[in-house]
Amino acid sequence: MNDINALYNEWLEKAAIDPDLKEELESIKGNDEEILDRFYRSLEFGTAGLRGVIGAGTNRMNYYTVCRATQGLSDFLNKHFENPSIAIGYDSRIKSDYFSIEAAKVLAANGIKVYLYKELQPTPCLSFAIRHFKTSSGIILTASHNPAKYNGYKCYNSNGYQMTDEEAEETYGYIKQVDYFTGIKTMDFDEAVSKGLIEYMGDEVIDAFLDEVMKQCVNPDIVKDAGLKVIYTPLNGTGNKPVRKILDRIGVKEVYVVPEQEMPDGNFPTCPFPNPEIKQAFECALKMAEEIKPDLLLATDPDCDRVGIAVKDGNGGYKLMSGNEVGAMMLNYLLSQKKEKGTLSESSIAVKSFVSTDLAEVIAKKYNCTFKNLLTGFKYIGELITQLEAQGKADDFVMGFEESYGYLAGTHARDKDAVVGSMLICEMAAFYKAQGKSLAEVMDSIYDEFGYYFNTVSSYTFEGASGMEKMAGIMDGLRADTPKAFGGMEITVIDDYKTSVSTNTADGSTSKIDLPKSNVLAYTLTDGNKIIVRPSGTEPKIKAYITAIGKDKAAAQAIADKLIADADELMK
Repeated sequence: MNDINALYNEWLEKAAIDPDLKEELESIKGNDEEILDRFYRSLEFGTAGLRGVIGAGTNRMNYYTVCRATQGLSDFLNKHFENPSIAIGYDSRIKSDYFSIEAAKVLAANGIKVYLYKELQPTPCLSFAIRHFKTSSGIILTASHNPAKYNGYKCYNSNGYQMTDEEAEETYGYIKQVDYFTGIKTMDFDEAVSKGLIEYMGDEVIDAFLDEVMKQCVNPDIVKDAGLKVIYTPLNGTGNKPVRKILDRIGVKEVYVVPEQEMPDGNFPTCPFPNPEIKQAFECALKMAEEIKPDLLLATDPDCDRVGIAVKDGNGGYKLMSGNEVGAMMLNYLLSQKKEKGTLSESSIAVKSFVSTDLAEVIAKKYNCTFKNLLTGFKYIGELITQLEAQGKADDFVMGFEESYGYLAGTHARDKDAVVGSMLICEMAAFYKAQGKSLAEVMDSIYDEFGYYFNTVSSYTFEGASGMEKMAGIMDGLRADTPKAFGGMEITVIDDYKTSVSTNTADGSTSKIDLPKSNVLAYTLTDGNKIIVRPSGTEPKIKAYITAIGKDKAAAQAIADKLIADADELMK
């Protein structure tokens, strides 16, 4: 604790640039627990960049942690590129605009050309800008769907997807060499602009992005005559302008925006958890729906890379659809329509994260579409698209998705994109509405054809310094004392992505998992049921991904309940 108090005192003395930090540090003087939480570690830089609570200290998002990371990134870029450049975007979160400006000043001081969005924009727009300007890297200031107290700093490489493990590790090595108070170069913003080191991107970049999104329509004329009625909430984030523009382009004329959640606001006053995966994010939209009675409710998260929906349930109300359901339904729509129109490539390929529903793989098989399962993290999908593009096969890519409400059709971005996702969901809804079907009915017909796949995620939070140790202990314990069954079902295959070994429990035979190493354990049970245990890469959580397959929802739910109960026991 003596070292931590010394660090605290150094910050109290030197952290003068942001007056909020000084005030916060003064307020915790003498409180060992509060000091420990802010200084027991430095925010780690990984493939997802930095993420943490906004505030003072090495374990917080603030001017010094952001600029230290940017200085390290600058050193990395100057080593690997002769004339490096970078694109920067930011969302509606507290201090996102401020951090973006300060990061730009550090990069400019290191001789790196910066292209800066002049207002908040979705994460996929940042991915697009990297490739549009052919920059060496990209940064977006966002904490995605986390509560208001968080912010984050995500780094991208020249391909437009998040840094690989190797790139992040090398960058982190440079970051650790930077002193918080003496090692950061910076320069005056106006001077950097006048010297051409910082340049604001024009509206034409967003227009070019939307043009590429439009190319993903498979039935471009279906919407304008469908009379589709949509309630949309950007959850006080970045989706408001681009999503409304793209819906207008495809002909959705009746778009009702939730007024309390329309404008950017990093406090998220009506939605403390601005995550379209949870029902609370739809509360205001559902209240509006009582009067408007729309066909569809859309919600995009603050950085507009995820989109969730609620659809008519047939009983006068609305039901939320899961990311797995939307991903499977969207894939079924794209494949069926491309095949009908003769535009489905014979070497077509679709992809998902390995924790997402296996229903998608079954659907792809019906259309003779190659299917790949990749590690969680959209960068792996971005890598695959880049490989296809290098082979001249970019048009083979149909779509990729993650169960956490992230979808991408097209190759305009190398990250999940709620703008193209929102567009295709509305197009799909219009297509089926013309046939007299709701999206809920369409999903039911898919289950009738392929079986009911019940997918759910249980999250277990472990806060603070002791939480990290607890999470590591749980994963180590599972490897040291291998379970024999879950939910009363025998384990048939154990996939350990950390050792890259897949083990058949019947005969003990093993095979190699041809994916990057990751601290994940996957257990396949009888009849294709699954449980996957994975520590989050961005939050202090372990997640258990459950797959339960039954002839109907009740049968699958009963299996899932047993698996969840066993997962709960593991996390105690």
